[in-house]
Amino acid sequence: MDFEESDFNTIISSDLAFTGKVHFTKPFLIKGKVSGQINATSDLVIDSEAVVNADIEADRVLVKGCVNGNVFGKSLVFVTSSGSITGDITSSQVVLEPGSSFSGRCTMVKENEA
Repeated sequence: MDFEESDFNTIISSDLAFTGKVHFTKPFLIKGKVSGQINATSDLVIDSEAVVNADIEADRVLVKGCVNGNVFGKSLVFVTSSGSITGDITSSQVVLEPGSSFSGRCTMVKENEA
């Protein structure tokens, strides 16, 4: 999951904080703070300085920052060395890079079940 900022239709910048429900169908980048619930049919990237306090459902989730909540990635959940998740992960494919932080349960399901 290698993205450029120009790949995203919507970006929550680092100086913004949002509370509520977020729904989207195109790639979405969070650089700021989000609290609530995130539901998507596309890719979600949580940048290295971002803080997300929400349950997440998306196709692919790339975590470079901090997530407090359960993460459901239909295809993939990828946590980089700078990323952390406190909550449960459910996906057909999970990648935890060395140096990443994860506290919770991990459930891997077949992609057609996800």
